Formats: sequence, structure tokens, C-alpha cells
Amino acid sequence: MPTPTVTPSLPTAPPTAVPTPPAPTDFWADDLPVVRSSQNRVPPPRPSIRENGSDWFWQRESVSVAGTEHRHGISVHAPATTVIDLNRSCTSFDAVAGMDDLAFAVGGVVFSVRGGDGRTLWSSRPLRSGDPAVPVHVPLTGQTSIRLVVVPANGVWSALNVADWAEARFRCV
Repeated sequence: MPTPTVTPSLPTAPPTAVPTPPAPTDFWADDLPVVRSSQNRVPPPRPSIRENGSDWFWQRESVSVAGTEHRHGISVHAPATTVIDLNRSCTSFDAVAGMDDLAFAVGGVVFSVRGGDGRTLWSSRPLRSGDPAVPVHVPLTGQTSIRLVVVPANGVWSALNVADWAEARFRCV
């Protein structure tokens, strides 16, 4: 009877632990710090609103669009640009956009989100007072800053065109 040959086993490496990615964190726009731009300033470790370069805005704990209350929001008077420095890796910006119930704008407004390079990442149709808010979802991979822009629709300017970025939040890792 032949003798079986035993093949020596090679040592195996222990399994490599795969690092768990950090859980995403939501940052609400109405709770972002407002920062003056400065070359020597250390940016906060979270998204912030850049005071220099932004128009008037109002960070509100509650806004109302078409009779629907929202717990978070930023209100602006169109035309308006609000500059957000992300200050970390962010994956998305989500909100609902619409005219505030305090507004009376005959022509309405158009909302858009622009990247730091000025490219339009998302844009709404013209929205008027009483229109339901429209959902906003913008992937932010590769962005370091964005601009929330609201302009009067069809060039019709009104003194009372108050527009809301409601439930506006940045999801970051």
C-alpha cells in the first residue's frame, strides 16, 4: 500500500479588518455658523455660510410654504446668493424650495444650486406664491463650496419675494 504524501500547509495571513466608514452627519442650514472670509482663518470643521459674497438671508427655526410648516429653513429676498463653504467631504444637499407664505411675488422666483465653479447643479421651474415646495437633491462629491441662488422669474421683481430653502441640510462624512 502506498504511503500518502502530506503537503505542508502554508501559513495564512489573518483576515484584514476593513475599516468602517464614518457615519454621515447632517448639518441643517439654519444652524450653520456664519463666517467672514479671511486668508488666515481656520475654517470650522463643518459647513458654514460665507458672509462675504452672500446677500441678505434669515436662518429660521420654522418656515411655511403653501401652508406647510417646515422646522428648518433659510429665507432670502430674491435676487439672492448664499455661499456655503463645505469645509469637509459632503455627499449631498437636500431641501424643499418654495415661496414663503409671507411673500407676495407676482412673477415668482427660480431657485438654483451652483457649484464653486459656477456650474448649475440643480434648478427649479418658476415658483409663485402658493405653489407647493419642490424637492431639491444635489450630489456634492468633489465640491468645496456651493451657491444657493434665487432670482426673480421672467425678470419680474417684487419687493415681497421672500423665498425659502426649507428642510435644507448638508450630509457630510
